[in-house]
Amino acid sequence: MALTSPSDSNWNVPNGLSAARFVLAIAVCVLVEWRMLLAAVICFVIAASTDWIDGWWARKFQQVTKLGRILDPFVDKIIICGALIALCAVPGSPIAPWMATLVVGRELLVTSLRGMVEGQGGDFSAKQLGKWKMVAQCVAIVSTMIELQYTNAPSWIHVTSVLSIWTAIVLTVISGLEYVLLVIKKPQ
Repeated sequence: MALTSPSDSNWNVPNGLSAARFVLAIAVCVLVEWRMLLAAVICFVIAASTDWIDGWWARKFQQVTKLGRILDPFVDKIIICGALIALCAVPGSPIAPWMATLVVGRELLVTSLRGMVEGQGGDFSAKQLGKWKMVAQCVAIVSTMIELQYTNAPSWIHVTSVLSIWTAIVLTVISGLEYVLLVIKKPQ
């Protein structure tokens, strides 16, 4: 994956999309705090589902930048961690503070490892397990917001919330360990 030349602008379509996703992530947190959960779901789904567009665009049109390689995963973490933290404060939320703390801790660890590996010229691209973790986290967040919005929600919504939360927690731990083991096994 070639980076654009230094003369090219960092503010291209992919980085603009990441910036827009960042604004949506903040909006999600505010909307959850204001208990406007349906609006929060809409913002979250737009922000999370457009994640692949900026990466696809950057690769397709050769607009990969150093800023984009930092901004995109940063925004992903803000979307997920911000939503989980905000949902912890909602009465009746099935997301416990320790769960959000675990996710935030894993993301900080992986970000630190990424900085170390890429600072040494290595590649630290997302692994498949990490992508599935993100999907499970997104399902958990959306189903939790829907469950909290509607007090008489069907029972399958609660089951979906609980199963996806626990799936996300398990995948968070396992994928975090996967990255740690990759760094440990890599010759220096």
